[in-house]
Amino acid sequence: MSILAFILIGIVAGWLAGLIMRGHGFGLVGDLIIGVVGAVIGGLIFDLVGLSAYGFAGSLAMATLGAVVLLGIAGMLRHA
Repeated sequence: MSILAFILIGIVAGWLAGLIMRGHGFGLVGDLIIGVVGAVIGGLIFDLVGLSAYGFAGSLAMATLGAVVLLGIAGMLRHA
């Protein structure tokens, strides 16, 4: 996957995660950055459980999962 595709999927995933984690977001720019980092985390989570992501939809699901996890952790730390 090209770096541009990776970043674009991460941006969309961050936006989706911001919608899913209503109240735990960090604004548009923050959620987009979290989405790109979440794409990496999603890849690690998928590797740990032995799953693979194929195509745009699979990559988006993986990145969104990672972004949701990251937003959840960041939200807990922010409120602690």
